[in-house]
Amino acid sequence: MQFSLKIVTPDRLFFEGKVDRLIVRGIEGDFAVLANMSPFVTKLAIHIMRIFVDGNERRAAVSGGYIDIRNNNVVLVANSCEWPEEIDVERAKRAQERAEKRLKSTEDIDTLRAEAALKRAINRLNAKK
Repeated sequence: MQFSLKIVTPDRLFFEGKVDRLIVRGIEGDFAVLANMSPFVTKLAIHIMRIFVDGNERRAAVSGGYIDIRNNNVVLVANSCEWPEEIDVERAKRAQERAEKRLKSTEDIDTLRAEAALKRAINRLNAKK
């Protein structure tokens, strides 16, 4: 049995269609979304999302957001979402290097922001593998 999935980001409709299963990471851990699930809303962590349709799996890098599940309709609103083929590896590596440099710096920096930037860069690189 399938359910409707719509994934949106601030700049585009990333995905829309019927899917068999979705695996995402909420703030309390990974979970699978299946047809006929109870209503559920939660924030998402930075992670690699897995979408299953007709026995095929697609992965995408997600950098936070939230998911709303109700009545076999799932809406995932992501801060950003990228298919592996859309990821610029060199840009992600530069972002990782900048974040690591900031975290090692003795200057007064926003540590949480630098850590989040590092997590996003590493997540993008992992999605590309």
